Amino acid sequence: MNRIATTLAGAALALSALAQPAAAQETVLRLSNWLPPSHPIVKDIVVPWSEAVAEATEGRVSVQILDAPLGPPPAHFDLAATGAADVTYAPHGYTPGRFGLTDIVELTLITPSSTALSVAYQRLHEQMLAEADEHQGVKVLSVFTHGPGHLFTTGADVTPLSAVEGLKIRVGGPLPSQLAEAMGMVPLQVPSTQTYEVLSGGVADAIYFPHESIVFFKLDSIVSKALTVEGGLYNTSFFMVMNQAKWDSLSDEDKAAIDGVSGEALARMAGQAWDTADAAGLEAMQDSVDFTAASPEQIEEIRTLAGPIYDAVRAKYEEKGVDFDAALEMLTSEAEKVAAE
Repeated sequence: MNRIATTLAGAALALSALAQPAAAQETVLRLSNWLPPSHPIVKDIVVPWSEAVAEATEGRVSVQILDAPLGPPPAHFDLAATGAADVTYAPHGYTPGRFGLTDIVELTLITPSSTALSVAYQRLHEQMLAEADEHQGVKVLSVFTHGPGHLFTTGADVTPLSAVEGLKIRVGGPLPSQLAEAMGMVPLQVPSTQTYEVLSGGVADAIYFPHESIVFFKLDSIVSKALTVEGGLYNTSFFMVMNQAKWDSLSDEDKAAIDGVSGEALARMAGQAWDTADAAGLEAMQDSVDFTAASPEQIEEIRTLAGPIYDAVRAKYEEKGVDFDAALEMLTSEAEKVAAE
């Protein structure tokens, strides 16, 4: 009898030992982060999303936000595509020439708010853009934008528009670069993390940025004049993606759980974070920056200057077999719906 009890107890222990690894299995997603922990993208987007993933999967999947990035910002799409990192985020414009359809949200005068545009952008991506497969090698978790971008200078007048001709301006992507050239300025492609150095050192005289970024990168002590444009002079398209093989390795249950906290939910969270940060940034600059709102005449002048940029984006859509006018109509109408909520 004792031998039987001992045998049964041993068998139970063996079964328990075999079961433990399966119960303890956890997928850890390594997220390469290139911004400081205090930046809105990190504290108000990346961190809450990571927490939501852990909660939605009941702890089966967690996100490890790495202390140091695995490469410079422009490398982050490839870091995910190659599997060097599991999850990354960055502006699409940091890799010029790779993406074409994402340019639509970076066009001039189309941004009512980050929330409205980001949610509309995610809907557009799902319904019209994803099938073009520009994001090969990754699972697109979400696409979103920051708030409307404006023009800031270190002292140069911002009106009339001819006053900015000849200025050297920091830009963060191809479309802002094209707009700067159309306005008679000299664009300098510089990552956001290096903007303080180029403006404080006199390498650039001006910058396109949303309100939040001026304050976050401590440029409010350098810039003194701003031209604000309803709808924005430009915007920046962002991605958050996961390595495709890593995504494929997840269970269907966990994929569904992560999808539930990504996509439009993540785009909305990102947009709301940007809008909140922009409002705080604008308030913080009231005593240090002289703001000038573009007049209706100036806005029409800017619209005319941006015309060739619209045409170039339309051509990219034609190359991909996507109807640009239908996409722009969907983007603007969906943004209006979200703004009216």
